[in-house]
Amino acid sequence: MKSPIVNRLHTTFIPVTDLKRSARWYSELIGEPFSEENVQPPVYNLPMTTPTGVTLDAGLEHVAPSSHPLFNFHTEDIDASYRFVEQLGYTIKSDIQRFDDVSFFNIQDPDGNIVMICTG
Repeated sequence: MKSPIVNRLHTTFIPVTDLKRSARWYSELIGEPFSEENVQPPVYNLPMTTPTGVTLDAGLEHVAPSSHPLFNFHTEDIDASYRFVEQLGYTIKSDIQRFDDVSFFNIQDPDGNIVMICTG
């Protein structure tokens, strides 16, 4: 049977407790300008350069952070990305893991969600 569901990831929702704080944190992480007046609860859509969106969702009664990465942000330079995250003062949860075709490390957002930064 042919599925009516498209084989494409559309949007990733990230549960957050403080929408403005998280919008600033994620905007800084991906190098996008941030303006508080653009944040209108309960959700904030990060400006992305790909069809897959990232929506910060503060409309939940309870936020249970993921202790494992549910998605990753891509990088072409894992070492520069690691140094950038260090300079931002963000919580780094793992050292860079290097394999033949992929490298990654994990960080933690203000709500405790684990976010992967990954090549490949």
